[in-house]
Amino acid sequence: MGNWVENEGLSIFVVLVWLGLNVFLFWWYYLVYDVPPKFFYTRVLLGRALALARAPAACLNFNCMLILLPVCRNLLSFLRGSSACCSTRIRRQLDRNLTFHKMVAWMIALHTAIHTIAHLFNVEWSVQARVEEKGTLAAVLSGLGDKPKESYVNFFRQTIANPVGGLYVAFTYLAGITGVVITLALILIITSSTKTIRRSYFEVFWYTHHLFVIFFIGLVIHGAGRIVRGQTAESLAEHNPEICYKNFSHWGKTEACPIPQFSGNPPMTWKWVVGPMFLYLCERLVRFWRSQQKVVITKVVIHPFKTIELQMMKKGFKMEVGQYVFVQCPAVSRLEWHPFTLTSAPEEDYFSIHVRIVGDWTEGLFNACGCDKQEFQEAWKLPKIAVDGPFGTASEDVFSYETVMLVGAGIGVTPFASVLKSVWYKYCHDATNLKLKKIYFYWLCRDTHAFEWFADLLQSLEAQMQERNNADFLSYNIYLTGWDETQATHFVVHHEEEKDVITGLKQKTLYGRPNWENEFKTIAEKHPGSRIGVFLCGPEGLADTLSKQSISNSEADPRGVHFIFNKENF
Repeated sequence: MGNWVENEGLSIFVVLVWLGLNVFLFWWYYLVYDVPPKFFYTRVLLGRALALARAPAACLNFNCMLILLPVCRNLLSFLRGSSACCSTRIRRQLDRNLTFHKMVAWMIALHTAIHTIAHLFNVEWSVQARVEEKGTLAAVLSGLGDKPKESYVNFFRQTIANPVGGLYVAFTYLAGITGVVITLALILIITSSTKTIRRSYFEVFWYTHHLFVIFFIGLVIHGAGRIVRGQTAESLAEHNPEICYKNFSHWGKTEACPIPQFSGNPPMTWKWVVGPMFLYLCERLVRFWRSQQKVVITKVVIHPFKTIELQMMKKGFKMEVGQYVFVQCPAVSRLEWHPFTLTSAPEEDYFSIHVRIVGDWTEGLFNACGCDKQEFQEAWKLPKIAVDGPFGTASEDVFSYETVMLVGAGIGVTPFASVLKSVWYKYCHDATNLKLKKIYFYWLCRDTHAFEWFADLLQSLEAQMQERNNADFLSYNIYLTGWDETQATHFVVHHEEEKDVITGLKQKTLYGRPNWENEFKTIAEKHPGSRIGVFLCGPEGLADTLSKQSISNSEADPRGVHFIFNKENF
């Protein structure tokens, strides 16, 4: 149970608190508009749709307050690096920032749908009340405001029947126009944020996501028209709606029931979102300032598997293992920024990224760096690069454990390149203060080309550990997942040779996928009573598997073995 709490519990606690606040706000504001006499006459016109529109509006304010915070990367990196206010468990929750961002976005979509549907009924009934035959309470209420010294409760002042009246509200009233605009913006943002669009058409995702600026502007001014109106406190003192509604034909003729007076609700959304909007503005200013600092590309290396390595230098740049940066190349696009994990070690005098060529932007970067040409490219011809970062990730905590499992899939091995390089440098100098005593490294790739650019580093580490009589420090397993037994038969013949025929390493390449249950059980037996960090940079399916194995193979006894699962998330 203890490890379940460490792997999932705090995250579930955060989610439950967030959901609880949403439920509380919905119920509270539903009662605010459905019970008090202030909105008695408004409910006569609109019924329960009034409360059903206002309750999700409160939840929208709350979630729109939260939506920007998980993408304030500099703020999160500051909190993550501050040991005074950020424990290991809290840092692990900060690493789930994008997961929380997506959850909040879906909650915004849900409440937007409820709010919109409820207001469609409100508009229809408000328009209908204006053209309704006289003699009813709804007609009398809708007629208030037509005469001097009267204030209206029905915001629709024209006498146009539906459906034209409803369209008139949607496209001439401030609340209607902004409502249509922010709803369309939200639909485009969410539909372009699906995994398929992000991976195959990143530019579409990138550009449509910036509609959030229009969304927030529309959100802030949406309530400025004050179309939701309630009876004033002064009027309530003179006119009790629960008594006077029965004698609506005598309003203003008797002292007990004067004509009721109404006022609109002041806009409240800005009070919820002004703080996060200011923080996000500061975030963007910091990003802009850092992006203007000069970056020099010192070397471009073409690796197999459609991968290039950019080695760069920037004044004052400091990094930790496993961190990532955002990169912009104006020669390709002046607006697009793409995240890449740093593959260099903090001990090196440069920082590097590995870029796999999989889309239009990476193809453009490939060509801009002259990688499509056969001749040598002069340094002065290399494109200008802007870099924002570095930003913290879960991999920073690798050196906080004595034993770790590092799992990379394909190009997902990049954060662990930084970790393994840093380990190599530490062993070259002095490893006596290194808390980390054992690394289990797993690399899963579909074909052989992916191994080639990373094999040199593993060979260096292999040799370094043997020189220092510590060959057991690093245990690595390389899996070729895209081959079946028939394709692997030729290489199995060479299994007895000293070095692997594919990677050149002493550790032989394995075919198929790991049996994770066996791997976890074996490691648990070798390290009883340990806290073992499990770090993954790979697909969601593999993340689910490793998370479940981390929980199921941890002991209930606090003194037993515990696997702590961490996933790269940017």
